[in-house]
Order: sequence, then C-alpha cells, then structure tokens
Amino acid sequence: MTVLDALQTTLADEHAALYAYGVLGARTSQAAAPLLYDALTTAYRRHRSRRDQLRAMVTDAGGEPVAAAAAYDLDDPGQGVERIKAAALALEVDGVETLLALVAQSSGTVRAWALTETTWSATWQLELGGEPQTWPGAPELDRST
Repeated sequence: MTVLDALQTTLADEHAALYAYGVLGARTSQAAAPLLYDALTTAYRRHRSRRDQLRAMVTDAGGEPVAAAAAYDLDDPGQGVERIKAAALALEVDGVETLLALVAQSSGTVRAWALTETTWSATWQLELGGEPQTWPGAPELDRST
C-alpha cells in the first residue's frame, strides 16, 4: 500500500464517520442529552476538519480525493444515550485503526498529522465512555493481558 492509498482509505473512512456522526446527532436531543449532543458535535467538527485536511493531502500527493458515498449502511444504534455513545465509541475505535495504518505507511508531516489525529481519537474514546487502553488501535501489542 502506498502513502496515497493509505490517505485515500483514511479519507473514505472519514466520509463514513461524518455520515454516521450526522445520523447519531440527529438521534440526540440537545435539550434532553446536552453532554452527548456536545460530544457528538465536537467529534463531528473534528472529523470534518480531518476530512478536509485529508482531501488536501491526497491532492498534494497527486491524487484525486475519493468522493463520499451517497449513503452508508449503518448498524442501527437504536435510541438512547448509552446506545448512541456506544456507536460513537465504535466509530473512534475504527478510526484509530485506520489512522494507524496511515502512520505505518507514511513519514514526515503526514505521519505527524496522523499521529496527532490518532491521539485525539484514542483520547476521545474516554469521553464516549471507553476504557483506557495501553495500545489503542493495536490491542495485540498489549502484553499485560
């Protein structure tokens, strides 16, 4: 896999994450669950910024940024704060894995950026109720279990 391929894969993942966060946000009441609504809004904005940066990186690498799909198949998270938090947490867990693949394939500023975003997503998992992990996105490296 080339750096451009890894960038495109990460960009495609960000398109899907934005779609999913939009669905989750639409299922969340700002009045009834303000903390969850704020967390989803913060994550949506971070992922939108990430998507925009990835589009620029793909272009800089000589590629044509992969387009978002018209729609994505989502597992139905159902209703309720805990189910929506769990769905958002799963998005961040998947995102860390994708970003780590970009880290592995890149160097320089792309790698530094991907590491920063990996750290954000790994930390954001805690905001969504996730448990601290020694190696977020790479549990196979945790030798303590």
